[in-house]
Amino acid sequence: MRQKKSTLGEHLALLSVKYSVYPNEVFQALVLAKQTEKVAVCGNLHVEYRGKTKGETIFLITKDRDVVAQFRVEEEFLHRKDNPFESWMNSDKIKKKIAKQNTESVYIQIKDLRAGMKRINIKAEVLEIPQPTQVHTQFGNNILVVNAIVGDDTDKINLCLWDGQINQINVGNWIELRNGQVCVFRGDRQLRLGKNGSIAIINNTQIKSPLATIR
Repeated sequence: MRQKKSTLGEHLALLSVKYSVYPNEVFQALVLAKQTEKVAVCGNLHVEYRGKTKGETIFLITKDRDVVAQFRVEEEFLHRKDNPFESWMNSDKIKKKIAKQNTESVYIQIKDLRAGMKRINIKAEVLEIPQPTQVHTQFGNNILVVNAIVGDDTDKINLCLWDGQINQINVGNWIELRNGQVCVFRGDRQLRLGKNGSIAIINNTQIKSPLATIR
């Protein structure tokens, strides 16, 4: 993807926000990779020099061998000593990205969960896992479902688990649920993972993360 100089700074800023590195670190990695014609390391990113074409240098950025981005950079850009790193980070697009990322790292207390909430994160203890019930779906197959009960210091809530999800946790586990959603089932609040939700077992020493209190 060809990046114009006017948009390249924003592109580097987005990379820096997503992968927790500073824009000037990304820039310096580009310069080093160009000078050595080898791979330069920037945080958890690897910046690889891939050659030149028509006055532009081609770079490939990877993380854990997965491709993050590939773009061309004008020679003039790499030689500049006055790149406005701070202004790149202060654009409206980057501020929205940072705000979104910060929101995604906030954990909600169970007492503050409301029906209709989406993309919520919680940390809680598994208090009870009843016997799963077999349900016949509209697709003609049978699956197991259970409403586990999880709680924190503020309240408890039902957590709906299906089939393979049921065996991921046990009573007494502390869990981290990310990108969950809250609905109402038979008059009670219920947490669901949905398509993008995930659940993981954590140590109880990991529960001291910032909690968001909704007023």
